[in-house]
Amino acid sequence: MTNRPRLIPTGNCWCGCQREVGLGKFFAPGHDKTAEAALIALRYEGSVPHFLHAHGYGPQHSVTGDAVEKTNWVECPCGYRGAPSSVRRHQDKAGHGDMEV
Repeated sequence: MTNRPRLIPTGNCWCGCQREVGLGKFFAPGHDKTAEAALIALRYEGSVPHFLHAHGYGPQHSVTGDAVEKTNWVECPCGYRGAPSSVRRHQDKAGHGDMEV
């Protein structure tokens, strides 16, 4: 893992909208995705495939597989991958909440 600087929330949304956010938060609800999309638009002409390719991912090298292998992401037995809370929600919605992760 790389040494990353410790980031401190400022009280304002980091997407640049200047909206005040709660204690310990970086973004207003949903604005993290707005900031992410803006960066992809600026650096990769709005193309997620180009973004993934620039970072070494694509059909032959799975970004979600790496996330399961290298972070706290997990995989549902049905193949759905995500953060543990996301996989639990997926399992509840899909009706297989009793499956082991």
